[in-house]
Amino acid sequence: MHSDFVDPISQLTSELENFEEIASYLIPKPGDLPLVRGMDIYGGTLALNGSVGGDLLIFLDFKQRFDLEARIQDNIRNGRLDIVENLKRCQRKAGIAVVDVSGHRATDAVLAAMLHEAFLLGAIYELDMFGRVTKRLFENLNTRFYQSSAEHKFISLIYGEISDDARFRFLSAAQPVPLVFSSRHDRFMNVSEDLCVSSPPLGMVPSFHVTDRKRTTSVLGFKDDYKMNQWVLMGEGDILLLHTDGLVEHRSAEEDYCPTHLEQKLREVKHQTAAHIFDSLKADLLAFGKPSDDVSLVVIKRTA
Repeated sequence: MHSDFVDPISQLTSELENFEEIASYLIPKPGDLPLVRGMDIYGGTLALNGSVGGDLLIFLDFKQRFDLEARIQDNIRNGRLDIVENLKRCQRKAGIAVVDVSGHRATDAVLAAMLHEAFLLGAIYELDMFGRVTKRLFENLNTRFYQSSAEHKFISLIYGEISDDARFRFLSAAQPVPLVFSSRHDRFMNVSEDLCVSSPPLGMVPSFHVTDRKRTTSVLGFKDDYKMNQWVLMGEGDILLLHTDGLVEHRSAEEDYCPTHLEQKLREVKHQTAAHIFDSLKADLLAFGKPSDDVSLVVIKRTA
């Protein structure tokens, strides 16, 4: 006798596997790693549950992902020399977004996937309009996610651009402050609070300076503009770490992993490649204790 009965557990498992397969395409591939002269860059995510979670990395090597030369020629023909200059600067730098969605279940990757596609599509329009990615993109993303996500769901984010002159410009939406390890001084460097300005997470409070502000209501008011911070990796071998709070909040019993244990491991491996440093820190973190959250880490090393 034929039966139309479907085991709900099997169906749910199948749906979850299908979802994880789709979400896995958000994980950067080796070919996505940015290539910037004088910089060695590598990163990855350690998901707490399964292969995907609430963390997300987006690498934006402008010259690899977009046809900058075609845009340059189009804007030369149209007399938009300001955009031409911005596009030429993009040839010498790369963008990196480190994203942390509240929660660390596989299904939290839905919100991460929404941001992934919205950000990349927005970046195309930004390049076409301005020749670079501006704060305007993140103001609009912030208000869009405020309007479309639940009150208890928000996104911490840091977006930065590293240039071949060792300058790192970034904005932060409640993401942990990047860490700078000096190869010469063999330790983490202190950075002035004035260079670590951060804003609320995406989706928590809408932005004030967006065109559609009057169409948005908020009992908590509106958010001021994002601020750009600028750092410089001063010496050869200096290491910049971008990360989510899963790294700085990692603990074993009553002992914190960061900064003491992290700094010690960096002393041991600072002469290695960015990929080797990442792998060593990942192994050291797991040996220290079982993570309680997703952990994302990007290693940027100045090579010359």
